[in-house]
Amino acid sequence: MPRTIRVAHSPDSDDAFMFYALAEGKIDTGDLRYVHELSDIESLNQRARQAELEVTAVSIHAYAYLWRDYALLGSGSSMGDGYGPRLVSLQPRPADPRAALRGLRVGVPGPLTTAFLALKLYQPNVTTVVIPFDRIEDAVHHAEVDVGLLIHEGQLTYPDTGLHLWADMGAWWLEETGLPLPLGGNVVRRDLGPAVIDQIARDLRASIVYALEHRASALAHAQQFNRGIGEERTDTFVGMYVNQWTVDYGPRGRRAVQTLLDRGHAAGLIPEPVVVDFVG
Repeated sequence: MPRTIRVAHSPDSDDAFMFYALAEGKIDTGDLRYVHELSDIESLNQRARQAELEVTAVSIHAYAYLWRDYALLGSGSSMGDGYGPRLVSLQPRPADPRAALRGLRVGVPGPLTTAFLALKLYQPNVTTVVIPFDRIEDAVHHAEVDVGLLIHEGQLTYPDTGLHLWADMGAWWLEETGLPLPLGGNVVRRDLGPAVIDQIARDLRASIVYALEHRASALAHAQQFNRGIGEERTDTFVGMYVNQWTVDYGPRGRRAVQTLLDRGHAAGLIPEPVVVDFVG
């Protein structure tokens, strides 16, 4: 009898692209049957803290609180290779954005997001205001916050409404460390056991490879989740976050994950050292 595995991820075009083959039955998954659950990333981070889901997308920051229950799958990462969450404001970019941020109210998509961790490493002296990720631009326009920290499609759409880029966290991180910024990954619950974990790892990797090899049909599927950004921007956004890093972190990507969490701990933003291990 098939075993059901719940796979949770964000309702975004990049995740939809990644999971296309699993969702549409394009690959043979043997005796595992995958059921997809869609939720925003901060909700998934919090649910993973309760070990609710067998497989889920999480923020790399959140992994600092999950690593005893979950292992990181070697496939499925969202890496910002020189780009990432963006700090935007109604005010033009100051000469020194890092200094100008001191004391300002910054709208953030959640305290366990990697965007939040990167912001606090960049400039710890801000007042963060947690706002649903798809409301942050509006919050900036309505002066609920001084600056917004944008993730997902907002990274591409903010100029359309007259917002100005202050800083790109992925660009800063690359300059700071020489590494890509590991934003999100997929984790698998350790209590599933080695055999099931290995099969899940193979199936997820196969799904990503299938989507990259069948880009047109995978993009058509992903466009259902693009929140109105159009075909061209969907293609751009998917390309930013589903690429060679997503097939496999590789040594540099794995180093990026460990470096981010180590720096978070050293800065007092993560409560304990984290041992990062990858499966598959």
